[in-house]
This record gives sequence, structure tokens and C-alpha cells, in this order.
Amino acid sequence: MTSDGGPLLTVRGLTRAGIDIPDFDLAAGEAMAVLGPSGSGKSLFLRALADLDENEGDIQLGREARDAMGAPDWRRRVTYVAAESGWWAETVAPHYADWNAAAPLATRLGLTRETGDWQISRLSTGERQRLALVRALIQMPDVLLLDEPTSGLDGETEQAVEEILVERLAGGAAILFSTHDEDQASRLAKRCLRFAGGGKAEIVSCR
Repeated sequence: MTSDGGPLLTVRGLTRAGIDIPDFDLAAGEAMAVLGPSGSGKSLFLRALADLDENEGDIQLGREARDAMGAPDWRRRVTYVAAESGWWAETVAPHYADWNAAAPLATRLGLTRETGDWQISRLSTGERQRLALVRALIQMPDVLLLDEPTSGLDGETEQAVEEILVERLAGGAAILFSTHDEDQASRLAKRCLRFAGGGKAEIVSCR
């Protein structure tokens, strides 16, 4: 983790698909919620930060500029988890550098060590969602970009996800997460980036 006393993530002049994002800094241990109606630009914003789509802006991780960092390294340290993540192997375990290391985290989210042997085709939407989150968390990124991380989960599993995210914040990570749940936004974040449609976004208090 970056620990020079300055912001962990700095965003200046970010523009994507006609949406101008207000400049902001995100400190280590801070979460920001991303709110707004479907189609207002929340996912596009997160993908732009991860440099997955064409965008303009000056983005820094600590004192390191995104443009000076290789894309794979940036995406490992500033990790995006889509609402529906991709899977390329037939079973779960090959998607992890070390499934045995990832399994304890998976069990906290209601899965089992044996899940590593499951066929991807048998996974429910919620199981895929949890496994994608584990896949990101096990890399220990500096910044997590989460697109609707609990949208398909029941209340108990949602609480387990939030507990893990709070732990990562306490460990010095920063998190940006989109959600339609205003209560979740206020539980995890003090500031919200609210999209209103029409290319407009503003930073407001979540609480």
C-alpha cells in the first residue's frame, strides 16, 4: 500500500463518454459510494478509472501517474470487479493463482473449499459474484472498484461482504463502489459521487 501521507488515489479532469467527473482525492482507508439511476454512467466511470475504456484525465496512485505505469500493473493495484465478471476455464480453481489461499475468504462468503472443483457452468449469479470478489481481494489491491458488489446477494451474505470490505479499509485500501442501496452507501462511505444523468455528476455527503 502507498503510505507517504498523501492521497492514495488522485483524480483530475477525468472525462469518459461525455461525462465530466468532479476532481477528487481518496485517502487510504476511505470508501466512496457511486450512486445514480441505471444508465447514468456509474459503470463507465469505474471502468475509466481502471483504464479499461478510452478516457482522458490525470490519475495517480500515491505519487505514481497512471500513464507512467503499465496497464497490467495498474489494473492489479487498482482492481475493477464488474457486476458480471468473465470466466475462461471450465472450473473455479484455475482462475486463482492459489485457490487454497483464496478458499478461507470464499468460506466467509458462504462457499466451501470444494467450490474450487466446481464447474463454472453450475454457478449461480450470486456465487459468481462472490467468487469474482474473492479473486480481486486475494490480490490485495490498493484500490478496489466494485460495480454493484452485493446486488444479487441475500442479507446475510451482503453483511459478510460489507464486513470484509470494512476490514480492507482498516488495512489501508480505498474502495469505490456503485450501489442502488442508499443505506449501504451511508454504512460504508461518507462521500457519494452521484450521477444524475445527462453527463452530470457531483460529490455529496452520503450521511
